[in-house]
Amino acid sequence: MTMNRLIFKILMLIIILSISACASTITISEELSPAEIIQRGQEALDRNRYNIAIQYYQALHDRNRTNIDLIITAEYHIANIHYKQGKFALAREELNKVLAYYNSPDEELLPQHFKRLSQIVLQRIDEKERKGFGKKKNKEAQE
Repeated sequence: MTMNRLIFKILMLIIILSISACASTITISEELSPAEIIQRGQEALDRNRYNIAIQYYQALHDRNRTNIDLIITAEYHIANIHYKQGKFALAREELNKVLAYYNSPDEELLPQHFKRLSQIVLQRIDEKERKGFGKKKNKEAQE
């Protein structure tokens, strides 16, 4: 019995560590350039490590508050991750915020691909909601 309890405790520890690793907070070097932060965010996204990707894009946003191109980049990517997570209400709100940047006389100076991508993702959200996808996750995201 003692050996079984020891094995059980070790297995529980492994499970707890695995779960906590999924929701871990990362340290992002201050020496990373914006391009490197974007690249690492994309790499995390490619591995479906959404929370880590969001941390990279949030760092990009926080470290570049005077660069509108990087702010739009970060905000679009965070919104897109929320879309991929099925958090449609949150993603819609964030994408509309991205699109609001383009309601200015300087619109032509902003990165146009994020405007178009935001519009496409909003259309996809509308389509999915019409089909009934994401209702449960939207309720969870709003609570």
